[in-house]
Amino acid sequence: MKFLKSLLLFSLLISFGTESKAQTPDEIIDTYYDAIGGKEAWKEVKGIKFMAKVNQGGMEIPFEMVQTKDGVSYQKISFQGMNIMQGVYDGESLWNTNFQTMKPEKATTEELENYKLNLNDFPDALLNYKENGYAAEYMGTETFDGTDTYKLKLTKEQITVDGAKMDDFEFYFFEVDSGALIGMQKEMLSGPMKGIISETKFSDYQEVGDLYMAYTMTQGVKDGEGQAITMESIELDPEVDKTMLMFPSEPATDEKK
Repeated sequence: MKFLKSLLLFSLLISFGTESKAQTPDEIIDTYYDAIGGKEAWKEVKGIKFMAKVNQGGMEIPFEMVQTKDGVSYQKISFQGMNIMQGVYDGESLWNTNFQTMKPEKATTEELENYKLNLNDFPDALLNYKENGYAAEYMGTETFDGTDTYKLKLTKEQITVDGAKMDDFEFYFFEVDSGALIGMQKEMLSGPMKGIISETKFSDYQEVGDLYMAYTMTQGVKDGEGQAITMESIELDPEVDKTMLMFPSEPATDEKK
């Protein structure tokens, strides 16, 4: 009986010590990366290509996204025979397809400069947050989507909105039991959704090479319904078709004489 009491006390002390230690930003982040392949392995990744389907009103819309360590990126949505390009960056210029006119538009100077601030965030803002001058803060435990999580606040470089500097920060939610990242929230600082809290949920982690990545993401706003994005495949270090990054030229027109 005395042995059992001693064993129980020892188990409680171990649990308490582990929980206390995990409640620091670095321990939470390190636990997460250990679970998905390790920091050193992630630092070796040069690019990621996602092939997915977006569920929109019962329709499954093909979606392709590429991000690389040197900053090249694009998102391609295939819909009704059209390829709609978003967030296209070739290392110098940034452009999107205007959903109203369906024509390509180059980003403003302010949008481009804000985008460049995030180029060192590959594959995400947590991996090298200290080297990038960011600050991570433990915010305590919080229930996220019905799960007990550790909540972290990551403060990044200030961005410029309408000529004024604004703080830029994100919240991350890590499952207490497994250490997995299951959610992220961020306040929209500009555009028609300014002031709204965007929310992304991550689930269904699967093996990709020697790493683990979420194969299901749900994107939406806090306390609202989200849009499901299901990965069909994830490719590491893909070859990028640079012609897709070029800003489309205006079609030639015949001049009237």
